[in-house]
Amino acid sequence: MRYLFVLNDPPYGTERSYNALRLADKIVKTDDAEVTVFLMADAVACAKAGQQTPDGFYNIERMLKPILRKGEVLLCGTCMDARALAESELMEGTRRSSMVELTERTIAADKVLVF
Repeated sequence: MRYLFVLNDPPYGTERSYNALRLADKIVKTDDAEVTVFLMADAVACAKAGQQTPDGFYNIERMLKPILRKGEVLLCGTCMDARALAESELMEGTRRSSMVELTERTIAADKVLVF
């Protein structure tokens, strides 16, 4: 089964991205699941490398790593540009994408979850 997660909220300040990635992590661990996480709007900051959070606080960068082992994490290029987020600032394994690719992934997905 193919799952597409579309995240819009920033990595910190709300818990939407955190909760979306908690669910994506559980789904990606099932044998038949294909998971794509598409980050757009302020959620593109979720894939910024080098995040440092206080001890005991969740870290979105760390939460993306297990998803990257079996799935993919794509970022809206227009959203990256609007926030001056360069590809060189992204964590390894994530990549710049487009609305065209989001459209393709949406059509191909069995389930689309938007956070």
